[in-house]
Amino acid sequence: MHPLSVRRAVTGTALALAVGAATLVTAPAASAAPPRGGFTLTILHNNDGESQLRGAPGQPDFGGIARFVALESQLERAAQRGGGGAITLSSGDNFLAGPEFRASLDKGIPFYDSIALDRIRYDALAIGNHEFDFGPDVLADFISGFGRNTPFLSANLDVSGEPRLARLAEREQIAASTVVREGRERIGVVGATTPGLASISSPRDVVVDPDVTAAVQSEVDALTERGINKIILISHLQSVAEDRELVAQLRDVDVVIAGGGDDLLANDGDLLVPGDEIGTDPGTGEALSYPLPVADATGVQIPVVTTAGNYKYLGRLVVDFDAQGVVTRIDESSGPVRVSGVAPDAVEPDRFVQRRVVDPVDAFVAELEQTVIAQSEVALDGTRAAVRGAEANLGNLLADALLDAGTDRADEFGVTVPQVALQNGGGIRNDAVIPAGPITELDTFDIAPFSNFVSVVPDVPRAQFKEILENAVSNVPADGRFAQVAGFRFTYDAAAPAQVVTDDGTVTTPGSRVLEVVLDDGTVIVTGGQVVDGAPISVATNDFSARGGDQYPFRGMPFTSVGVSYQQALADFITADDDLAGTVTAADYPEGGEGRITRLN
Repeated sequence: MHPLSVRRAVTGTALALAVGAATLVTAPAASAAPPRGGFTLTILHNNDGESQLRGAPGQPDFGGIARFVALESQLERAAQRGGGGAITLSSGDNFLAGPEFRASLDKGIPFYDSIALDRIRYDALAIGNHEFDFGPDVLADFISGFGRNTPFLSANLDVSGEPRLARLAEREQIAASTVVREGRERIGVVGATTPGLASISSPRDVVVDPDVTAAVQSEVDALTERGINKIILISHLQSVAEDRELVAQLRDVDVVIAGGGDDLLANDGDLLVPGDEIGTDPGTGEALSYPLPVADATGVQIPVVTTAGNYKYLGRLVVDFDAQGVVTRIDESSGPVRVSGVAPDAVEPDRFVQRRVVDPVDAFVAELEQTVIAQSEVALDGTRAAVRGAEANLGNLLADALLDAGTDRADEFGVTVPQVALQNGGGIRNDAVIPAGPITELDTFDIAPFSNFVSVVPDVPRAQFKEILENAVSNVPADGRFAQVAGFRFTYDAAAPAQVVTDDGTVTTPGSRVLEVVLDDGTVIVTGGQVVDGAPISVATNDFSARGGDQYPFRGMPFTSVGVSYQQALADFITADDDLAGTVTAADYPEGGEGRITRLN
């Protein structure tokens, strides 16, 4: 059991909460009544659904938005029958590029994701980083598809520079916080978004306040001054570790619902999706319990919870408050409830969502899956570990596609023909090895799902090009900025000092890892770690990287989009008669790559 201290205790002395081991039941376990004048609140929550509407990846018997909606409704009704209140919250990444979301984009407003999530009747949703992957206008489309004035929250985002989001903010559909009424009780909910948003997504003119602590505390203080004494933070950072750091600097927050890390918090005896394991604390190696107690700035232990994503779990935290809004107990029924289609906890899918959302998305994806566009003689490795830390043959294929698209369209768009191409490993999303054999249209969406467009950055000075490569290898072996390349070869020393760069591309610590860079035509750009004087380089990449995503230090250099997404560039390169003509050969794309990238040490 985990002791949790209580905040705002009238006596000033921290009381102890007994948190029982969570058990999987379909309704809250019978519990002692809350203190006189108190209130029991069931908080249902999830995060990182990421458009996995049809079922958990590779596990069709689990997850699925239709089952998730049915389970949420079941648990909410059970909580209300118990005489308490119930609210439902999301901690962000409510959609993600991919074939399922492509079905939504093809359909238009309301997106399939919007229809399904609107059915849940969320009380509030945090704004995550993936909400901006397609830019602010698609986020506006997503929110506009909700039939009710559902609030999307972030205390550290300023959307006034984006007209469509600004209009939603005027209607308080985008806000820093909201107040939810449950009977005579008022519950404040504050949102927060990762301060690294600009370097990992495409927020355009949305301003991100990097001081999340100050932004959140200011909103909490404003709610407290209004007499609201029950406050929940729904945050979308990038890990539970980041939420722990944030909580340690806050006061007067009662519960934190975290998102962005896909961490699984659970206790012994909880039913988990097969293959899932309870997360572990990287510092201590101990299992991450549900809830996870974290001391705030005043020493009070705050319950922090989150769930694994993909609609595999619905979190349930049952909290007793006293009349002063002090948390006095966490019910033993609290824990992750898996979304299952099999006994003993099978849930029948919500029929409305199945018919209006899942069935049409199934049909759309099935059509993509049946459309074979090429054959491969070799297995193509797109696993996360491969593309984010080493040369991979699938990475080479996609980088070649960018270089080809930039070359083919240079005249049409009036740009210099690119000599090289860079594809950030984080933009390769299939996380699988595609076996030798047919390549389908669906495969290209799985590989390159984002709305990233092939772009050409002309006249990149050689010294700056080296800085760009230093950024690409600054955090190996597993970082989304690692570059898959075309048009050149390079060698780097992983043991040498790494570059440090700010989000705006300012290099604060020069890296010395990149030792050799040679273009395919034999031109030497870097030798012995030193830049060779000469003409600048024209670079093909995706617009995310060209804008400085993943901290690529292009530093606002002008670039031109050549009118084709990187997914379409890949499909065109594979199929075009003057390119691969429908065949990916082992000679061109051997397993493990062909030596474009050499890592020392």
